[in-house]
Amino acid sequence: MAILALDAGTTGVTALVVGSDTRVLARGYAEFPQHFPADGWVEHDPGEIWSATLSATGAALAASPEGISAVGITNQRETVCFWDRETLGAPRRAIVWQDRRTAPDCQRLRESGHEELLRARTGLRLDPYFSATKIAWVRDHDSDTWSNVVSGRVAIGTVDSYLIARMTRGLHHITDHTNASRTLLYDLDSAAFSTELADIFDIPLDALPAIVPSYGTVATTDPATFLGMEVPIAGIAGDQQAALIGQTGFSPGDAKCTYGTGSFLLVNTGANIVRSPGGLLTTVALGAPDGSRTFALEGAIFVTGSAVQWLRDGLGIITSAAEIEQLARSVDDSAGVMFVPALTGLGAPDWDPYARGLIIGIHRGTTAAHIARATLDGIAFEVNDVVDLMATEAQVSLRQLNVDGGAAANDLLCQIQADVLGIDVLRPQELQTTGLGAAFLAGLGTGVWSSPSDIVESARVDRRFMPETQDIHGARRRWRDAVRRSLGWADPGGHERD
Repeated sequence: MAILALDAGTTGVTALVVGSDTRVLARGYAEFPQHFPADGWVEHDPGEIWSATLSATGAALAASPEGISAVGITNQRETVCFWDRETLGAPRRAIVWQDRRTAPDCQRLRESGHEELLRARTGLRLDPYFSATKIAWVRDHDSDTWSNVVSGRVAIGTVDSYLIARMTRGLHHITDHTNASRTLLYDLDSAAFSTELADIFDIPLDALPAIVPSYGTVATTDPATFLGMEVPIAGIAGDQQAALIGQTGFSPGDAKCTYGTGSFLLVNTGANIVRSPGGLLTTVALGAPDGSRTFALEGAIFVTGSAVQWLRDGLGIITSAAEIEQLARSVDDSAGVMFVPALTGLGAPDWDPYARGLIIGIHRGTTAAHIARATLDGIAFEVNDVVDLMATEAQVSLRQLNVDGGAAANDLLCQIQADVLGIDVLRPQELQTTGLGAAFLAGLGTGVWSSPSDIVESARVDRRFMPETQDIHGARRRWRDAVRRSLGWADPGGHERD
């Protein structure tokens, strides 16, 4: 029997069927629409996420040579869903992690003196990225939904909680420690949602899900609602923590970078809660059934793969994301062009929601190929900024970097990343490591694998990229100069500054 892993991402849902040898036996995928009702706003319809989940799962099951013994779930984090506890219908769209509408609210909370307490308790920053300000926005702007939250009819949760409610016909309202730790409501020390933190945002704790371990049987699917299957849900993790597990990052010092819509670099810090004085986030990497937790430092970069999508959909210089490698290879370098892809503000290490994208260094000889090359350079330099900060704050010098996600299939990007970092970059055979991580957790939770060491032994590397170019110090300086020029471009109202 195999494991079904559901990876509910930002643009679609991937379903993987993973065998006991850790190989992917079958897969399915379904996209769902993106909604942009205003500048800086990003929303999803939870019902469309659920429909995509059923479609992707059906396709994977139809192609699978084995039956399913358990389900693991991984999901886009921080995105906030609201649903009716009885009907499971959503009274409003979900507010997505990329959404920046609460930047002014964050500033007001900062001016009220809440930031240091929030940072100390949660390991996070006061930023629109996280869930709590999104929930508070609904409180202030959607009175119908909020009145039903207060009465107990409407539940609040992240995408994992919503999917589990749908899969169990509403019997379970749960999340795991990795997702809970991304809400600005989870106290790292107490391992629970905090009344003190909830009071800051005026959010009722009883609307939030119960927190359960990241692996072990925590619920059972209802066959009437989930394609006839009655199997245990035995693994839950936010997508970046799941990717760390999928890269077999179980030991302190293990690190991975996922190139998705954004890029997220995590380094395992073991049982130690390492709080960052700079731009890194402290997050739960894994919550075990015995109550122990593994922690990580994370650098969150909001725009990487979506910058490539912008080249395709906005500028039209490529017709598919895969074309960027060939176009960028047609030139030796970017000819001095720098692209800071701050299309939705900047995450680590600068954390400026008012930063905006910047292409600088353009001259008469600049071509689409140079902009394509500058896009890959910008992704690599953003990751390098985070690695430098990790080395300073966590005293962690990476021996190598494991990479995954769709953009990791780009050989040129991986080589540029190795050159910029000055260390080896390892790409696994299976790039869908978020889904693999969810499968590994469900397998650990049901005894398919007896310990993490069984999974580590199964790791398969596709290619190792070693540094080839060392003369990048000048480029690094120009990159940081370009970043500084992009900061604070939009005012708190979201308009360009005079």
